[in-house]
Amino acid sequence: MGGTAVCGTFGTRCGLPAVLLCLAALLCANLLLYFYLDALYQDTNPLSAHTQCPLRHFKVGTRTTCTPWLQCPEIRAEVRRVKLIGQGAVKKVYLSEWRGQKVALSVLSSEQYTDDFLHGLTMLRALQSAHVVTLVGACEEDGVFVTEYHPLGSALTLDATLAQDRYHWRNSWHTRLQLAIDYVAFLAYLHSSPVGIRVMCDSNDLHKTLSQFLLTSDMRLLANDLDALPEVERGRQGVKCGHHELTGDFAAPEQLWPYGEDVQFSDEAMPGYDEKTDIWKIPDVTRFLLGSVLGSDVIHFHLFQIYTECKRNEPHMRPTALEVLSVYRSVYDSMIESQSQRFRDML
Repeated sequence: MGGTAVCGTFGTRCGLPAVLLCLAALLCANLLLYFYLDALYQDTNPLSAHTQCPLRHFKVGTRTTCTPWLQCPEIRAEVRRVKLIGQGAVKKVYLSEWRGQKVALSVLSSEQYTDDFLHGLTMLRALQSAHVVTLVGACEEDGVFVTEYHPLGSALTLDATLAQDRYHWRNSWHTRLQLAIDYVAFLAYLHSSPVGIRVMCDSNDLHKTLSQFLLTSDMRLLANDLDALPEVERGRQGVKCGHHELTGDFAAPEQLWPYGEDVQFSDEAMPGYDEKTDIWKIPDVTRFLLGSVLGSDVIHFHLFQIYTECKRNEPHMRPTALEVLSVYRSVYDSMIESQSQRFRDML
């Protein structure tokens, strides 16, 4: 019976071309589902220029080859300042150009902050990884270093950036939860770094914390300002973030003056603390990064228990950054799977 076939359990007759069309449509639907999920499910450990280049080498912008870190002669001769794009107590940052590539040139602001500047440079060299901005080169005797340029600036620009037409399609729970994962992943790296357990001291309020990270064009977070990362040495008295009294709810309880308002603050009498101060701040940073996009309320619900554990008053009772990271990745996977199932149910 040319051009026909028997279909179905009860021998229903149907046209072979129609069957082929149905199969083709099902195949296309599955391909669309695959590409859709592939676009959503970003790798939480992306391959970076750090892993593509040998130690003490870099690759930035459109360059396809790795170059040794620039030294004083190359920086003086080849890095051209364009304009000032940032300024703090320790350094000024200039948008600059090197061999046709945009880079960021950091310049020591005042000699009184030389120690902080050099500490930041030391940390930048030691912590080069997928979590940290790429170092291009340094000249200590001139008080400068060069890093990869990221035009979106710090994480403080997140909401404004995602409101732009160019990036609005990225304003989703997928993007925002990935940024929170990047933040926690950096803390996990910092707390078990090649140079010991480090505490993120430039994080006494939300604004200051966010200013320490850069937002990349593909919506990832990179640690950038590493000027204040003291080391926790087990068995010692801990670290202190600065010599002045800290206040407010953002700081961890152990960072606050413990002897009441009637006793005048004294840096010498102030007890030290450890990396668990960073854990206390994770829920507050996460809430900012997630914003109020569709799905964020569901994520907060799934993270409620780990939020509670991070906010325990006793530092030793809080989870490690690695434990928090595991929960965040699990929630991301669960959300992806739930969305995938809903998508399949529509087919």
